Amino acid sequence: MDHSNHNHKTSRANIVLIGFIAIGGFYLVTEHRAHLLGWLPFLIILACPLMHLFMHHDHEHGNSRSTPDKNEPRVPNIDSRH
Repeated sequence: MDHSNHNHKTSRANIVLIGFIAIGGFYLVTEHRAHLLGWLPFLIILACPLMHLFMHHDHEHGNSRSTPDKNEPRVPNIDSRH
């Protein structure tokens, strides 16, 4: 038996499995919509600190070095509020 030409991505079993997962996911969402929507405000509130933690980690916050590098050109301060 030569199985070298067997395509695993489009086999009949995989298509049936994807169909069952899609149908099961549909019924899971439709039957538990009230539970999911009840948690939605809390998930939005929880997203705020999580976004702050994961999206602001690259900021230097001014404490990385106290003097500018000698090779960098000096940019004059044009802010009038000194």
